[in-house]
Amino acid sequence: MFNRLEAIVKKYEEIKEELVKPEVLSDFNKLRELSKEESDLKETVDVYNEYKKVKDNLAQAHEMENDPELKDIAASEIETLTNQEQELYKKLEILLVPKDENDGKNVIMEIRGAAGGDEANIFAGDLFRMYSHYAEANGWKIEVIHEVEGTSGGYSQIEFMVKGDNVYSKLKYESGSHRVQRVPVTETQGRVHTSTATVLVMPEVETSNIEVKESDIKMDVYHSSGAGGQSVNTSNSAVRLTHIPTGIVVTCQVERSQLKNRERAMNLLKIRINEEARLKEEQELGAARKSKIGTGDRSEKIRTYNYPQNRVTDHRINFSIMSLDRVMDGDLEPIIEALQTEDLKLKLAGEKFE
Repeated sequence: MFNRLEAIVKKYEEIKEELVKPEVLSDFNKLRELSKEESDLKETVDVYNEYKKVKDNLAQAHEMENDPELKDIAASEIETLTNQEQELYKKLEILLVPKDENDGKNVIMEIRGAAGGDEANIFAGDLFRMYSHYAEANGWKIEVIHEVEGTSGGYSQIEFMVKGDNVYSKLKYESGSHRVQRVPVTETQGRVHTSTATVLVMPEVETSNIEVKESDIKMDVYHSSGAGGQSVNTSNSAVRLTHIPTGIVVTCQVERSQLKNRERAMNLLKIRINEEARLKEEQELGAARKSKIGTGDRSEKIRTYNYPQNRVTDHRINFSIMSLDRVMDGDLEPIIEALQTEDLKLKLAGEKFE
């Protein structure tokens, strides 16, 4: 671990030297790239320097123990410094865990009503509302790309983008099958039903280098529709693209121009194709990797929302919280934090096993 830290310090100092060179200062792209790299390394270097300082002070405190007049002071210093050393060591372990390159990105989310008919669609709508409130609490913005409303409320399908700081780092754990247990509004005899909705979370990626052949795409156009099925405009501006080799279908109707909707749909299609390829690669590498919570597969049951008991349970980490009402109002942070903590623990364990 300390060899890695010394290498990071050396790299950090080299970058600082590069940043003051005239040829770098005159090259905006190079300057931006090196500045970001310096910023990414700075916290690790600062914590490591603080750790070494504490270690030096601890060694001096142990020397003071030999002086009878300073023994009591030394004992107090040793206790304080030992605690600081342990805390800084743990922080360094965390900082050395490989970062997910997608953590800082915006995400595309898709929610679909699954098993349960109208109630599943209503639940999909409840999940969208939950994520909307959570996004608002984090200062993120939501932009709906496509929606198909359920006949009794909610959505049979809704796709939207979440934009903001480090969105993927928190929402990446949400992919999978979400199950609800409650008495549906459509139930006349008061029986508890179980329904499901699926969630897919994809990081926004640079699509200019993802190649998709035009000959592999089937395009359909139709009238855009808004809330309640009202026509947004009377032209065929909404676009549906089908990628024939994979069967992936994307739709966009948020723009008034067919051309702009097609452009956005094409970007979304590329993101979907990229995500499918990524998941396939991970499955081939092994679904049981220690550093990953869940598979990200839409069919994987990840969470149950039990209304009669006001309980939410995340099955991947056996975590339950008795505040379903607050969770559905967007207070997802306790669940997200529990998932992040477990993910970090698994990554640290995986690193030690190597």
